[in-house]
Amino acid sequence: MTRWTGDKSTKGKTPRRPPLKKTSHTQKDPVGVYCRIRPLGATDEECCIEMISSTTIQLHAPDGIKANRNGEYKETQYSFKKVFGIQTSQIELFEDVAKPLVDDLIHCKNGLLFTYGVTGSGKTFTMTGSPGEGGLLPRSLDMLFNSIGPLQAKRFVFRTDDKNGMEIQGQVDALLERQKRESNQQSTVPKTPSSKQKPDPEFADMISPEEACKCEGVDEDSCYSVFVSYIEIYNNYIYDLLEDTPIDPIRPKPPQSKILREDQNHNMYVSGCTEVEVKSTVEAFEVFWRGQKKRRIADTQLNRESSRSHSVFIVKLAQAPLDADGDHILQDKNQVTVSQLCLVDLAGSERTSRTKAEGSRLREAGNINQSLMTLRTCIEVLRENQMCGTNRMVPYRDSKVTHLFKNYFDGEGKVRMVVCVNPKADDYEETMLVMRFAELTQEVEVARPVDRPICSLAAGGDTGTRPSETSCHDLLDSLPALPACELVDPTDEQILPRLIEVLERRHRIRQMITEQYTRTANTLKSMLQEFDGHLMAKENFIHEQRGKLGEKDKIMFNQKNEMDRLEKKSKMLEYKIDILQKTTNIYEGDKRSLQQELESREQRLQRELSERKRMEARMQGMVSDTKHQWEKECERRVNAKQLEMQNKLWVKDEKLKQLKAIVSESNNNKPQRNSREKDQPRVPEKRSRSPLPVSCYTRSLPLFLPLTTGTPIRPHHRRSHSAGGQRWVDHKPLSNLDLDTVMQPIIPNAIKVSAASEKALSKSHKYVLTHQELASDGEIQTKLIKTCSTRGGGQAVQFTDIETLRQECPTVSSRKRRSSGDGPGQHDGNKMDWNDRENRVSCPHYCPSLIHFGWSKTAIRFCHDTCS
Repeated sequence: MTRWTGDKSTKGKTPRRPPLKKTSHTQKDPVGVYCRIRPLGATDEECCIEMISSTTIQLHAPDGIKANRNGEYKETQYSFKKVFGIQTSQIELFEDVAKPLVDDLIHCKNGLLFTYGVTGSGKTFTMTGSPGEGGLLPRSLDMLFNSIGPLQAKRFVFRTDDKNGMEIQGQVDALLERQKRESNQQSTVPKTPSSKQKPDPEFADMISPEEACKCEGVDEDSCYSVFVSYIEIYNNYIYDLLEDTPIDPIRPKPPQSKILREDQNHNMYVSGCTEVEVKSTVEAFEVFWRGQKKRRIADTQLNRESSRSHSVFIVKLAQAPLDADGDHILQDKNQVTVSQLCLVDLAGSERTSRTKAEGSRLREAGNINQSLMTLRTCIEVLRENQMCGTNRMVPYRDSKVTHLFKNYFDGEGKVRMVVCVNPKADDYEETMLVMRFAELTQEVEVARPVDRPICSLAAGGDTGTRPSETSCHDLLDSLPALPACELVDPTDEQILPRLIEVLERRHRIRQMITEQYTRTANTLKSMLQEFDGHLMAKENFIHEQRGKLGEKDKIMFNQKNEMDRLEKKSKMLEYKIDILQKTTNIYEGDKRSLQQELESREQRLQRELSERKRMEARMQGMVSDTKHQWEKECERRVNAKQLEMQNKLWVKDEKLKQLKAIVSESNNNKPQRNSREKDQPRVPEKRSRSPLPVSCYTRSLPLFLPLTTGTPIRPHHRRSHSAGGQRWVDHKPLSNLDLDTVMQPIIPNAIKVSAASEKALSKSHKYVLTHQELASDGEIQTKLIKTCSTRGGGQAVQFTDIETLRQECPTVSSRKRRSSGDGPGQHDGNKMDWNDRENRVSCPHYCPSLIHFGWSKTAIRFCHDTCS
């Protein structure tokens, strides 16, 4: 088989061939390898096999394998003796493959036909077939019985001797044995069907009458008998499928395995195997079907009815010549010739990774693959021995399959193999291995078997084979003898005529013998001349073939050199491919790890981004809330500060005006005036503007807080004023807020004014100013500034007390009032404790009335010294 690849580098390796091949006088024929493609199971399945011609197929690697193998597998072509496509019928396959083997079987030659392929490739269908589409086995049986049907011997005339030989019984012994066997079958099992019984419709439909065929040139001077046996090789053990074992329902016995033996002619056979004599196609196929029911099959993921063993159906044909009368067989064991045809259905190779086999199925698959591997090893060793001239031992004994058929590979018959392939893409790798095995097998040559002629006598029943004329020996025997007489007289009328008659008869017979001899000599001469012509033609043909062979040897030598170069290049490319494959695997591993790391980082980044978005949203909410609160707080503080500053400004203005008024009044009370002052006109006093109204935010301050009153400092009052006839001027500016507190300062007999005036001050003894300002904690506090004055005016004014009214919110921790014993150094900045009387009175910042009344700083210091 020749293989071409689409790539320069090929996967398979071709062993070296010697430049000079040893010549051998034994003629050899290569093993005939055929290929059959089964149809796809579904129309949408991917196909990886294409039929190029009647002898060539092409394999296309599926896309997945191209990607995984880095384009290692390209389109590969394989050549066979013949390729049968999906449209090939069973009869067409039989005509080209099995029919020549049946013809050789009838002409005393052995044959071996086996099917090979992966599981589910159609091997069993090719060998057995189905109703209406009989396979190779039923068609071979049909052709055999159609050819020797009227020439078969009666039952038990031929008998096996249990040593792979055949014996001949007499007619009486054969009749007795038939009667005995029939009586035993009637008492034990149903009678074996004969050719006269009505055939089973299922068997009869295997082959239609139009497809029946027969062999030409059958020797009609011989008598024939057919024996069949059926065995299986399961887990490298041989079992007889036709053995009748007693059925014990209590203790069923497992079948006993058989052993292989070697007969006197060094041929291998199964010892103790059941051989059944059959007389028709239906009977033979029924025997086959009886053994087929015992064959081990199982359901796998790749094949619903997967064969778990190798099956071997052996057809033996025994023939012996007839006697001279053509009525009886010659009772000579040496004249019996036995030929056999083995039809083998090998179990399919399978990968456990695809079949998911476990337990016994896994063990069966291992033994099947091991036996097929041994078969391949034997083929490789045979090929190496023939190509390289080596003498390596072929390991036939490593497997029962190869051990049983070793004689066929050693030259005891023709070998044919049908490679069954499934074109679906899932079986691509297994199909590649099958193609390589077929490639090796086709290069193995098997010695051509020697014809074994049968020495038969001229049978009386065959008139066509006897000569039409009398032989020379018969003519010589028919010569008349000379009469015993004594001739005395030359004129004797009695003796002379008889003698002349006898001599004439002898002369005529001699002439006939001469003519017959001449004709025979001429015939022989013409035959010799014809043979010489044929011999010359053969010699010329041989000479031409030798010339062509020399040219072929040169071509082969050149091709060998080219193949060596390509092998070296292929090895280098394979080495580079291995390095690239390893590098690719490393890069793919790095790529997968980097992808995983990138995915993990992307997930972590997504989580961080989502967390950041949530934090941003939460912080924006908090910032907006805080901003809103601070805006409110700042607005409140600004408004309070504005109010405080306005109050301070207004109080200063009022006090300044009052002081100016007091000073001017005191100046008016002086006894003398300057003339210039008298002449000057008196300018009316200008009253200061009241402070602006506070903002709405200031007026909306909470008024439900409790009012706290600072501890008053009671000065020493004069006894004249203790009677209770004192009047107060209650000065409340219009800018003060009404806090609506529960506790309010109430002064009886008070003159309430919003602006200080000389008239009011002249009518009162004491003056109190209600002043509001913003405390350090942001709350509004009210201060009552008290003074003592006389109705006479002047500078006899004394600030006696400052009372502080303050509100506190219960939700805010109020500041603890500092005790009177705390020094001013315990507080922040230059702030003082207003619980101290001296500090409250002496601080010019909290005595705005002095400034309001227009007092100078010297007067304020004097007031401070007087109060202290």
